[in-house]
Amino acid sequence: MLRRALRLGLGPGLLGRGLGTHREGSTLDWHGKVSEIKKKIQSVLPGGAWSPLCDTSHLPPEHSDVVIVGGGVLGLSVAYWLKRLEKRQGAIRVLVVERDHTYSQASTVLSVGGIRQQFSLPENIQLSLFSVEFLRNINYLAVVDDPPLDLQFNPSGYLFLASEEGATIMENNVKVQRQEGAKVCLMSPEQLQKKFPWINTEGVALASYGLENEGWFDPWCLLQGLRRKVQSMGVLFCHGEVTRFVSSSNHMETAIGEKVTLKRIHEVHVKVDHSQEYQPVECAIVVNAAGAWSGRIAELAGIGKGLPGTLQGTKLPVEPRKRYVYLWHCPQGPGLEAPLVADPSGAYFRREGLGNNYLGGCSPTEEEEPDPGNLEVDHDFFQEKVWPYLAQRVPAFETLKVRRAWAGYYDYNTFDQNGVVGPHPLVVNMYFATGFSGHGLQQAPAVGRAVAEVMLEGHFQTINLSPFLFNRFYLGEKAQEHCII
Repeated sequence: MLRRALRLGLGPGLLGRGLGTHREGSTLDWHGKVSEIKKKIQSVLPGGAWSPLCDTSHLPPEHSDVVIVGGGVLGLSVAYWLKRLEKRQGAIRVLVVERDHTYSQASTVLSVGGIRQQFSLPENIQLSLFSVEFLRNINYLAVVDDPPLDLQFNPSGYLFLASEEGATIMENNVKVQRQEGAKVCLMSPEQLQKKFPWINTEGVALASYGLENEGWFDPWCLLQGLRRKVQSMGVLFCHGEVTRFVSSSNHMETAIGEKVTLKRIHEVHVKVDHSQEYQPVECAIVVNAAGAWSGRIAELAGIGKGLPGTLQGTKLPVEPRKRYVYLWHCPQGPGLEAPLVADPSGAYFRREGLGNNYLGGCSPTEEEEPDPGNLEVDHDFFQEKVWPYLAQRVPAFETLKVRRAWAGYYDYNTFDQNGVVGPHPLVVNMYFATGFSGHGLQQAPAVGRAVAEVMLEGHFQTINLSPFLFNRFYLGEKAQEHCII
């Protein structure tokens, strides 16, 4: 019964009877609060030594309807759509908590900024089709008296190359893409050579090429545009870190006698940036959009803390994975018509600007996964694992020179490398927008709307993302995507 309900997206609260409720969390630091109150009273008493009251402008509000943990494009997109879809202006109070206010380590700004419809899952294709339309109409994010946004969208397309072994899968993928409305064509090695003479077609049996609405854009511009827009809509921001949740529990029993515990978060503790202070924020809903760190936020809420093999013990399988991006110069490299090329080896590249510069890299194997504890770059990885494949595919790259490199984080979903969207079945007021394993930036506009719809209406409306619900981790039902870069 529980499994059937989960497939329908229902929580076990709809299945059984309550067995009691209790409040969780340690006692608040009352002594510290009393001491602070005494100081404030003393400062205004006649004859007392005067001192100004503490400046609290850096603190988050004491109450917010929605607290969004993570201020990257996914979190900002959720905030945007909540405000855009609210029935009455100002009806929903939204707080975004972001610990890295410079965004220096944010996945958004360290990515290569690609957007494509060449996926194998209909839901991923629909997400990207919606998002590219949003990006093409970026005036949605216009703010009065501010300059217009220029995303620098480059519609040069994606070019996927398949070996003999992968050709059938590519054909099936393109069939699904076309059914969903994506403009994608298949090319033989001869056609490929004719259109892109700089490519060595050795080992290529088939290629798929995006004819419209694929390419790359400026991630920083989208991030800043969303942030500027939601601030104009009344969304509040706090630079700090979520360290704790205070929740209540309600013990339930299903129709078949299985005991489950439902939780509801009542309070989020936010540790203020560069301070030991924290502010408790009472809230109705928490959105986990913490990217690579969303697994930790889920653990703070008690997710995955039950017995293994139970829904209570099912973790959010999202963890940080480090990915390198290299920028190189090659005077004889592909020209302005070059798309983003994805080789069968896993290596990829795209043009960067107009000066014969290129961005690219390759995802490591499970055995090669680098330590995610820092963002240092392994330059040997390029020489040994990336460059040989690039030079084999594009002979001009034999003479390339790497100019710089950086590393960023994937919010890597170890279960099936696809996003986690919507509510948790047991922590009933925590919603997810995470786990996209490298394609969260390009799908953020659509994902934000989907999460907002579920929160406001109780179900997905624009795109049905039921395959991406948390429940699939417990049920063992993978959303199998064949086009992961």
